Amino acid sequence: MNTLWQDLRYAVRMMGKNLSGTAIVVVVLALGIGANAAIFSVVNAALLRPLPYADPDKLVRLTEDSPNVPQMSISYPNFLDWRESTKSFPGSLQCSFAASI
Repeated sequence: MNTLWQDLRYAVRMMGKNLSGTAIVVVVLALGIGANAAIFSVVNAALLRPLPYADPDKLVRLTEDSPNVPQMSISYPNFLDWRESTKSFPGSLQCSFAASI
């Protein structure tokens, strides 16, 4: 245990003698830890956390096909018609229109 404390004191003395090298190491470590935390936050929010819906595994995407535009999004009146006439989905269809980029 005594040699551990001697090694730590020696390491601190050497870092104190070379302040620029120590500063570079601290900055690089801070940037690495910050980037890792930021990437994990995005991955956690986008991939790991469940979707904020009651049954996320039952979500569907409705599209229409036309000769000029394949897989275009449906209009709201068409959605209302489909919701009234569908027998494929249990319960009533919920609508959550999102602007697609």
